[in-house]
Amino acid sequence: MQDADIERLKKSVRTYFNLEMACVAEMLELGRSLKPQQVTLVPERREEITTEGGLDITTDPSRIRNAIEALTDAGIRVSLFIDPTRAAVEQSKKLGVPAIELHTGSYSHRPESPDTLESLRDAARRGADLGLAVHAGHGLSVRNVGLVAEIPEIEELNIGHSIISRAVFVGLDRAVKEMLEAMRTARSS
Repeated sequence: MQDADIERLKKSVRTYFNLEMACVAEMLELGRSLKPQQVTLVPERREEITTEGGLDITTDPSRIRNAIEALTDAGIRVSLFIDPTRAAVEQSKKLGVPAIELHTGSYSHRPESPDTLESLRDAARRGADLGLAVHAGHGLSVRNVGLVAEIPEIEELNIGHSIISRAVFVGLDRAVKEMLEAMRTARSS
């Protein structure tokens, strides 16, 4: 994705614009100039094909705090993409963000494991108890989204790859409807 692509998206998105980006100077400057409604800080390493875990918010918390303050000062809501652990949730609260996104990758790779689901449930409860907006995402599909969608504290699911991959075969409209139906079914049970 090029900067011009993001600028076009900013102009065309008619709903909530959440820019996921690395916590590096050039991306922070881009975020501050575009002024999306929200920035979600994510770990991003050039050698990764996709994000393999949550943002490291403990090794250098002042770097993260400075990024949060710079974005917040620009009027942008900030969320942190974190591993689903109590420690990461509590550190996020200390850093002063209003929202977190729980990394669902471990669950997505092993949805049959009760431990991965319980980690998500526990982190979501703790986040809500601390007054954080709780979001989740990564690797979710129509087949595995149900148990995550059932977690009442999770307000938002961020799902892109699976919907776009499915859309290649059935079209975007149907792919989105299938995902929404899977989430609604789970929430109503």
